[in-house]
Amino acid sequence: MSLIRKPLNRRSILRASAVGGAALATPTVFTSRAWSAGYLNEPTGSTVTLGFNVPQTGPYADEGADELRAYQLAVEHLNGGGDGGMMGTFSSKALKGNGILGKKVEYVTGDTQTKSDAARASAKSMIEKDGAIMITGGSSSGVAVAVQALCQEAGVIFMAGLTHSNDTTGKDKRANGFRHFFNSYMSGAALAPVLKNAYGDDRKAYHLTADYNWGYTTEQAVRESTEALGWETVETVKTPLAATDFSAYITPVLQSDADVLVLNHYGGNMVNSLTNAVQFGLRDKLVNGKQFEIIVPLYSRLMAKGAGENVKGIFGSTNWHWSLQDEGSKAFVKSFGQKYGFPPSQAAHTTYVQALLYADACERAGTFNPCGVVEALEGFEFDGLGNGKTLYRAEDHQCFKDVLVVKGKENPSSEFDLLEIVEVTPAEQVTYDPNHPQMAGGQLGTCNPGV
Repeated sequence: MSLIRKPLNRRSILRASAVGGAALATPTVFTSRAWSAGYLNEPTGSTVTLGFNVPQTGPYADEGADELRAYQLAVEHLNGGGDGGMMGTFSSKALKGNGILGKKVEYVTGDTQTKSDAARASAKSMIEKDGAIMITGGSSSGVAVAVQALCQEAGVIFMAGLTHSNDTTGKDKRANGFRHFFNSYMSGAALAPVLKNAYGDDRKAYHLTADYNWGYTTEQAVRESTEALGWETVETVKTPLAATDFSAYITPVLQSDADVLVLNHYGGNMVNSLTNAVQFGLRDKLVNGKQFEIIVPLYSRLMAKGAGENVKGIFGSTNWHWSLQDEGSKAFVKSFGQKYGFPPSQAAHTTYVQALLYADACERAGTFNPCGVVEALEGFEFDGLGNGKTLYRAEDHQCFKDVLVVKGKENPSSEFDLLEIVEVTPAEQVTYDPNHPQMAGGQLGTCNPGV
């Protein structure tokens, strides 16, 4: 069957709204009668099926494995199992541990392979063959943009997993898509002041950039934010996503007058490129009378583990870290650690939270209808899920919350204690206008229920 549907050209007269303070704990309640029209894959039995589309192979497979662990934990908690995790700290109290709208949560999985075509194919199969009413996951912005567009066409909700490119909620935003994870602009805005304080305002940067949309927007964000503070960009070079040996790209850095290398790489790419850079002696060099430095704009615990001692002292940003001491983070770390024996990554955190946010929106809307879910999430403010007070902005479906600047620990106490938080950047510092030039070109459009 075709997945191309006409979008619904109306908005509900009942709109989600929430404000700060005590009101954060009060769920917005809708009536399901407002969304009585049919919609794609409407659950008719006692269960509801979600589609978990993660990289099970390819350069981001480690992230995908942790995402899937978190999704499975979220399903357990939604169905009333375990200790409930963040459901107990979430400011909205709509979730009761009896599934979603009284239906037991089931799930199917797919392998994105960190390839857009493969990710679309697996999502399409889960929607058409398995009746998935929501698709979530991914550890690549190229995949997220592709699957989000498919879900918009099909008429199901897409709750993005780990996707950091500005494009996901910028030029490629869609009404049926939502992102909890932070983005490239936020990394640049959070990192630049820390880098200036640590390294000064007279630096020459060389960028190696993964050759897809995440790499492009991350390079732009870091370049523009550091140039605004006085840094000079001497070179930008694209590298293939499939690359495993970056030696040929490191040699020209040595021959330039750059004194900073920015690795706009993620996952296995970052592990390999950082390892090559250290092997070539970059961290021991003095250039322009300054110690040569390396920066990794987007960090994760899994990447730090893969790179080992090479991450020591290197700055980056992250969406969340298991060492945070708020009640939500502690509850999640406890649940995840008891189930799997080690702390969760930021990929696991954002996917767990997205699953809860989707389920909560359905409960507050009183329906699985995508347009009801959209209304429930737009402008929704919440707390208790690990990043402090957070807003799902209606204009672009991007979450705004505090951003962490981290660096590799000099003396880690364990294989998991590799990063230390050096700055918690408040949400106000990383918030931008919806029409910011780095986000320009896209239209959110209207929700599509699929029929």
